[in-house]
Amino acid sequence: MTGELARLARRFQDHEPGLLGASRSYAVLCPLLEGADGLRLLFEVRAPQLRQGGEVCFPGGKMEPGESALDCALRETEEELSIPREAVTPLGTPDFICNQRGFLLRPVLGLVSPGGLAAMRPSPAEVAEVFTVPLSFFRETAPDIRRYELLPQVPEDFPYGPVGIPRDYPWARGRAEVPIWYYKGRAIWGMTARLVREIIR
Repeated sequence: MTGELARLARRFQDHEPGLLGASRSYAVLCPLLEGADGLRLLFEVRAPQLRQGGEVCFPGGKMEPGESALDCALRETEEELSIPREAVTPLGTPDFICNQRGFLLRPVLGLVSPGGLAAMRPSPAEVAEVFTVPLSFFRETAPDIRRYELLPQVPEDFPYGPVGIPRDYPWARGRAEVPIWYYKGRAIWGMTARLVREIIR
């Protein structure tokens, strides 16, 4: 085996495939609680001083190098809500989201124990408030679905000639779907709502 071939083999032999071009990965915990009315999902409202302040989300954040989605989701939940990681029973990993901005959002489904809920102390630096919603609400209430087009914006100096395509080349377009649920004056929408929809399916 030549040196170059050996380097390629070492590079990809134990490589865990990811999404080509994804620059960052984030993980969130989708926290379930058991109550008298059945299962409920726990949500945060982002603190107003944060980017996208006031939006509803799940606890989570950017994955650190070498960190699994589970480890990241539990670490971020502990940092944001003070729920100890040992108070969360992991239930699995729903499908992840590839965002058009070039990052992956990896959800982890977990059951929070009553002790974990009792220990919850939201960090004012990150969380304005928390609330729960019965899973039955999402099952019984259809979301408001909004869609928008993703249109290519090709630069004027694109080298059509050298590449061998005409200026009217049919660049691929896309469409994004935005589900929205309204619950007691709050909007649960976007990627968070897409994860909810995956859970209730």
